[in-house]
Amino acid sequence: MLLNTQPNIADPDGFYAELIAAHDGLSDEESQTVNARLILLLANHVGDREVLRAALKAARGD
Repeated sequence: MLLNTQPNIADPDGFYAELIAAHDGLSDEESQTVNARLILLLANHVGDREVLRAALKAARGD
């Protein structure tokens, strides 16, 4: 499985709004915790270490 970096989310603007709303009323620390949990949940869902490694590199801009 390769890392898909092409648009692949139905209603991306709607998802972005949900993502932002998930942080409403949270402190910076709480917001960072939500982000970390989300990353770990999605990484677990993906499960493929090669894809996750490619995602880490892409997120760093490598």
